[in-house]
Amino acid sequence: MFKVLIIAYYFPPLGLSGVQRTLKFAKYLPKFKWEPTVITTGDVGYYAHDNSLLIEAEQAGIRILRTSAFHPNAVVNSYKKNKMPPELLRKTLNRISQTFFIPDNKTFWARAAYKKARKILSVEKFDVIFVSMPPFSTALEAVKLKREFNVPLILDYRDLWYGNQFAFYPTFYHKVRHKTLEESVLKETDHVIAVNRKVKEKILQQYPFLKFDDITIIPHGFDPADFNDVKTVLRAEKKMVITYSGSFYEKITPKYLLKALKLLQKENPELASKVKFHFVGHFRAQNLRLVKRYNLENSVVNFEYVEHKKAIRQIISSDVLWSMLPAKNMENVTPGKLYEYFGSKKPVFVNFPEGAAKQEAIKYEASFVTSPDDVDEIKNTLTNIINLFSNNELPVPSDEFVNQFNRVNLTELLSKEFQKLLKVEE
Repeated sequence: MFKVLIIAYYFPPLGLSGVQRTLKFAKYLPKFKWEPTVITTGDVGYYAHDNSLLIEAEQAGIRILRTSAFHPNAVVNSYKKNKMPPELLRKTLNRISQTFFIPDNKTFWARAAYKKARKILSVEKFDVIFVSMPPFSTALEAVKLKREFNVPLILDYRDLWYGNQFAFYPTFYHKVRHKTLEESVLKETDHVIAVNRKVKEKILQQYPFLKFDDITIIPHGFDPADFNDVKTVLRAEKKMVITYSGSFYEKITPKYLLKALKLLQKENPELASKVKFHFVGHFRAQNLRLVKRYNLENSVVNFEYVEHKKAIRQIISSDVLWSMLPAKNMENVTPGKLYEYFGSKKPVFVNFPEGAAKQEAIKYEASFVTSPDDVDEIKNTLTNIINLFSNNELPVPSDEFVNQFNRVNLTELLSKEFQKLLKVEE
């Protein structure tokens, strides 16, 4: 067995899709002769905790080393129990954080992770260091480890660093500093993993010293084991169920969808009565107010945040799965939830702008794609979906397309990148 040291702030019992990517890699790496050790955070304040994912990690036998809980993120516990702060407060705190912390507010944790990693690297031999980003501050500390212990370093870009869709640069200095830090890290990194082609192209464009083969695309995916022996939810009503699994933040919003549903109710109340929307995740108070304002209480069910296994149950119990991305600055984003939608093989109804996510949805073939904020287009597409469902004519996805996102296969791709660094023949 070869050994990989994984450094990832987001890991169970923290929840959401970024956590799952690293968890599933660690879970399946032993199948390909790689033994993972994960350095992650201790007890921190976070709005999404998922004990079912922690149990999965423990049952997989993953060795997990946690840093000391004493750092700024650890003491912010007021929203720790799966409670998301109001959006205005979250956004304000985020802007303040990005103003005073470069590259991010996890720098204190990254230093703690460095100390933990340095201690273990001093007594054990590891073949590769693998860092999941964000947070990007982890990469700065990982470079130190690479220098000191001469261990190859691989960075996994779940999102862009410089030019990130949610980045806030209050001054020119902030922009320059982020780009300079990223450039310095990339010059000492042995290989880069990018979550999609757009992210790869952007990194190559911004840092011309990198070669095409320096970056490998390994997308988000789905774990087939998550769908095994999951019983569907019994329905009290014979209505089409359209489900969204995920949180709403920044400009990711159900506003335009709800407006479209309201418009459909006015134009064709009988057709509108045949559909029910299920929201599984942090729905936010402002969205509840929208539901009430549009008198959609009978058409919307809010499940709030649930553990991953329960979210999967809601997904497979649905007829169609919905997602949206804002119109601006999202061309490089592919939401992790989209690939679990693919794994369910349910039709998807997505309101996406031009970019990586829209391209993936179209390739899926069982897709209904609109722009994010065109209410009439969304309403017309919803009408089409309801009619197809009523006639039992909803589309079926391409199995070949879906299978390429199997987490086991994706982990095998990652293991091959590890082995290339060691020049090891399979």
